[in-house]
Amino acid sequence: MDIVIDAGSAVAPYEQVRTRIAELAAEGVLAAGTRLPPVRALAAELGLAANTVARAYRELEQAGLVETHGRAGTLITARAAGTPAEAQRAARRYAEQATALGVSPQAALELVRAALRL
Repeated sequence: MDIVIDAGSAVAPYEQVRTRIAELAAEGVLAAGTRLPPVRALAAELGLAANTVARAYRELEQAGLVETHGRAGTLITARAAGTPAEAQRAARRYAEQATALGVSPQAALELVRAALRL
């Protein structure tokens, strides 16, 4: 993930993490449904304490920009990514229907790409 912590900044490290994740989501780099790295993994990658990253994730969750789903991890929300909630629900319904019909994920994506070109 493209996050750089400026140790000399007056902005607290947790705030730098929180702001950067929000920016990446708003720019579309992190799409709705994207799973963020586990707290400990991101903390190790950035050279921060796990509690620092956990605080950033908590604040993102309080703002409605991420959702935590236990073992499924922390996911970017449609709100953070600027994706309408109805579009996300439609995508979820399509994925469920494609799976029920035995369509592979790759084939399902190709069907959507073809439909969007029409």
